[in-house]
Amino acid sequence: MRINAGSSMTVRRGWRKAARWLVTVLVLFLNAAVAADDMARERQAMVDEVASMARAFGAGAGRGALDPRVLAALGRVPRHEFVSGALRFAAYANRPLPIGHGQTISQPFIVAVMTDLLKVGAGGTASDGTPREPGAVLEIGTGSGYQAAVLAELGVKVWSIEIVEPLAKEATERLLRLGYANVTTKFGDGYHGWPEHGPFDAIVVTAAASHVPPPLVRQLKPGGRMVIPVGAAFQTQQLLLVEKRGDGTVTTRQMMPVRFVPLTGGH
Repeated sequence: MRINAGSSMTVRRGWRKAARWLVTVLVLFLNAAVAADDMARERQAMVDEVASMARAFGAGAGRGALDPRVLAALGRVPRHEFVSGALRFAAYANRPLPIGHGQTISQPFIVAVMTDLLKVGAGGTASDGTPREPGAVLEIGTGSGYQAAVLAELGVKVWSIEIVEPLAKEATERLLRLGYANVTTKFGDGYHGWPEHGPFDAIVVTAAASHVPPPLVRQLKPGGRMVIPVGAAFQTQQLLLVEKRGDGTVTTRQMMPVRFVPLTGGH
């Protein structure tokens, strides 16, 4: 049998090309695995720092610990996916970061405190023994979608409104890509809420208002809670906890000083 030398060389070149391709794929896979492992460690370090801050300074509600479910949710959300590629190195720093259009992704500690104050979550049973339904939360100010993702990790349905159209579009695509099917977003002015989906078990506002918007109070269920920063733009504001009692009366408490970008819109 005669072997064609040219064919043999072609086969060898093919094998070498395939081997190089396999090595490249393996290197990329290993690099991705190492990067994911590094991100997981950084994320856990961030959660540990948030928990430590809560113990040292109080969680905003006069107690020194955050709900473990909130910390666990914080530990599951890949914050590096909610910032630009240029800022991924700082994604797990416990500080706010710019996301464009004059907006920021909030400091993880503040996200944790606001989420903790809302007292939402799925699972468990009501006092009469019936299964507790997942709550519905309205968010005013989607931003990059990070706060909505943390809330979604608690098993609640999130309705989120963003007034900056490019951010609304990017957040919608990002949340869908990351699998947060229990978050519904829209572009619009959040001052008036989303009445067709209310009333809500909780409302969170991620921008500073000059006052508590009456439409949002009306869309809060009896027994519900709203967390909102109130005060002058670009100055220190107060994080308020607004609670609606069963009889419809409303109480307001100042929880801690904060600094948020201003709530914008036609109000």
